[in-house]
Amino acid sequence: MINIHEVLETNKMIDQENLDVRTITLGISLLDCIDSDLEILKKKIYEKITVTAKDLVAVGQEIEAQYGIPVVNKRISVTPMSLVGSAACSTSKDYVELAKVLDHAAGTVGVNFLGGFSALVSKGMTKSDELLMYAIPEALACTERVCSSVNLGSTKTGIDMDAVKLMGGIIQKTAELTKEQDSLGCAKLVVFCNAPDDNPFMAGAFHGVTEGDAVINVGVSGPGVVKTALSKVRGENFEVLCETIKKTAFKVTRVGQLVAQEASRKLGIPFGIIDLSLAPTPAVGDSVAEILQEIGLEYAGAPGTTAALALLNDQVKKGGVMASSYVGGLSGAFIPVSEDQGMIDAVQAGALTLEKLEAMTCVCSVGLDMIAIPGDTSPSTISGIIADEMAIGMVNQKTTAVRVIPVIGKKVGDMVEFGGLLGYAPVMPVNPYSCEAFISRGGRIPAPIHSFKN
Repeated sequence: MINIHEVLETNKMIDQENLDVRTITLGISLLDCIDSDLEILKKKIYEKITVTAKDLVAVGQEIEAQYGIPVVNKRISVTPMSLVGSAACSTSKDYVELAKVLDHAAGTVGVNFLGGFSALVSKGMTKSDELLMYAIPEALACTERVCSSVNLGSTKTGIDMDAVKLMGGIIQKTAELTKEQDSLGCAKLVVFCNAPDDNPFMAGAFHGVTEGDAVINVGVSGPGVVKTALSKVRGENFEVLCETIKKTAFKVTRVGQLVAQEASRKLGIPFGIIDLSLAPTPAVGDSVAEILQEIGLEYAGAPGTTAALALLNDQVKKGGVMASSYVGGLSGAFIPVSEDQGMIDAVQAGALTLEKLEAMTCVCSVGLDMIAIPGDTSPSTISGIIADEMAIGMVNQKTTAVRVIPVIGKKVGDMVEFGGLLGYAPVMPVNPYSCEAFISRGGRIPAPIHSFKN
């Protein structure tokens, strides 16, 4: 049982250390909306979302007022739209129309983001998948709240390199269509390997086909809480360090558990998972990089960074699973550059490079996240970056992702302002050598030998 005393214990974390419930995400299945008539499909989608989520924002605000716990975002995830639109959409323009309906519905209920303009193509692409993928640039350019994700690989199936090649060009086109906003569309687009069905965080959230009709997933974040706790054990050995992270993660997860249960009860919708992810913000003291510095590094990116991040990620997960029976999503530590002031400082100091970030993704929760790169980066180079990250996820049996932003008109060293939780970022250099011949081979990279466990 969770009681109010556990919440009161966290008051200091909330008031002084940036603890918050980053998101209550309502997952909604749209499978029962499928129709061969596009207009009927659009009407069904709008009605299903606006009826199911009509009280989401109000309930989030009510919980926030009742317990004094900041609930920063209220969001929606839906069934991957390449499945929902397959019977009705014969062109990419049709999928753009669906994106507009999703955006309208999200605006009506008052959420800040809606995820699920997505396709799952780890082994191959259907015609519907391709149409949706080609629609992504225009869909993200003409909507405000819609987020898109594409799963390109998995440990069980390998990597669809045709889809990887396609996404390099789609990311570049998305950047071009939103260049007046510093290519902001790319901040709403992420590609995955081993994408989970229950991730509450954007831009990668979608409502998996293994989920029920509707479900509440909650994402909790507390980098500042962990950093403060570690500042009290400076110089102590690794056993003390690990125990401190684990105990802190436990307390943070219990806050999320309370919010999730309350949201589930008030909305009459089943509780799904708690995602305990140390997701930073541009706010001072809310940084994963600063946790790494507290562990003993001069900057994120210094020798020892990957080991420190591995330790942090593991202890966060251990603390989380003791606090809740339903920890899921991504759960661990995020390393987005633009959203983490410590990461930005490390890039500007020359301590952190794209290659070091890639090494860190072997042990963190996601992957290369919110990284600004030169606007003239070729689609094949973007595809090569994606392929490397997909391979890390496939071989290591973990979720990895890429959310890079080729900022049109910007070069290495320029600063890009995205605003809000998305923050700002220096444009980072990309390896100048070509991988065009590799990316152009076509076909699929097969699953690794350790995937055959049946």
